[in-house]
Amino acid sequence: MNFDFPTILVLATFITGGIWALDALFWAPKRRENAPVIEGDAVVESAELSEQQVKEPLFVEYAKSFFPIILIVLVIRSFLVEPFRIPSGSMMPTLLVGDFILVNKFSYGIRLPVINRKIIELGSPERGDIIVFRYPENPAIDYIKRVVGVPGDHVRYSNKVLYLNGEPMEQAFRDTYIGIGSGAPMTGASVLTEQLAGINHDILVVPNGFDRTYEFTVPEGEYFVMGDNRDNSRDSRFWGTVPDENLVGKAFMIWMNWDANAAGVAWSRIGSTIE
Repeated sequence: MNFDFPTILVLATFITGGIWALDALFWAPKRRENAPVIEGDAVVESAELSEQQVKEPLFVEYAKSFFPIILIVLVIRSFLVEPFRIPSGSMMPTLLVGDFILVNKFSYGIRLPVINRKIIELGSPERGDIIVFRYPENPAIDYIKRVVGVPGDHVRYSNKVLYLNGEPMEQAFRDTYIGIGSGAPMTGASVLTEQLAGINHDILVVPNGFDRTYEFTVPEGEYFVMGDNRDNSRDSRFWGTVPDENLVGKAFMIWMNWDANAAGVAWSRIGSTIE
């Protein structure tokens, strides 16, 4: 078992909830039974004291205070929305280093936290989706890439052009990239608008950069992913496809941007949708 943040949240929920339950069922009644009631100068034993008349141990007070908060965070983070931070430039120009994004956790089914077992089918990734997944070679690490091939697709990448089932995905030159902050090394790359299965999105290519030709047929239950920064991304061209069980969710919004190598917060990116 990996003691990552989801594991810690689950353990904290069980511990604080368990303490609350044990107190309600066993400890609180015993405290009320043993607590004295003072009437004038007389001390009378009573089993009918209210909860407020009996002082709770400090650890019980903390458990009762934190349990609802931890439970809400666990439910939201496990089943609804989870925040992530972009640490590298592999998804430029769509996502920049320092982007803080939100990921929809139920787009591709409801999964139990920690063990990541799918319990409810709700949908599958489509070509063009930007997904977060557990890196197949080390599931403790989360990756983010764009789905370019779904089960059954024949994917070919050659001369910086993506082919799906024998058809080239159209590309059109849009601009020369000017990067800032951590993205400055990509200045001079070409920004191309690629049409991927009817979805237009921008990619970066270095005209005279490294070109890796790759050809593959996507097996059932797996997905072929690539970074939008095509010449600076380790993706399915290098380590293979992403199994369905490794999916985390679909990225849908940038809620903050902070790049330590740039001039602070990029306010224009806050609230941007991810396409």
